[in-house]
Amino acid sequence: MSTATILFGTETGNAEMVADELLTALEPFGITGEVQSMGDYPVEDLCGQQMVILITSTYGEGDLPDTAIPFFDALKQQKPDLSSTRFAAFGLGDSSYDTYNNGIATLIEAVTDLGATQIGETGHHDAESGLDPCDTATTWAQETFAAVEV
Repeated sequence: MSTATILFGTETGNAEMVADELLTALEPFGITGEVQSMGDYPVEDLCGQQMVILITSTYGEGDLPDTAIPFFDALKQQKPDLSSTRFAAFGLGDSSYDTYNNGIATLIEAVTDLGATQIGETGHHDAESGLDPCDTATTWAQETFAAVEV
């Protein structure tokens, strides 16, 4: 049984809803874990995690949502060694904006710069699609975690 820490950054609650759904979607792969807001998560704890799943929306003109900003700032200030940390990433955005899914791209760059290794492709939900973000994320998780050893 593997353990995952699912961290979400959200402005309106959609990323939190997706994070909760993903926890359930990962059970068939033998993955258990916990869901936490990035705003409440101590960055230094990342170093000891087997698997981290980052989920965030993009807010405004390509910015991180308010709950992800303290996490991002702490990454930049503390610079933890994430060379033994594996992560997956899922972003929520709206393709009618030029900065579509910039929030998740910003976080991916931050953690990979600190040595973390991404597994699978980044998942994306497009609000323009009209699809339910939880359904999109569940499909992404099933494809991602079926293809990797956790």
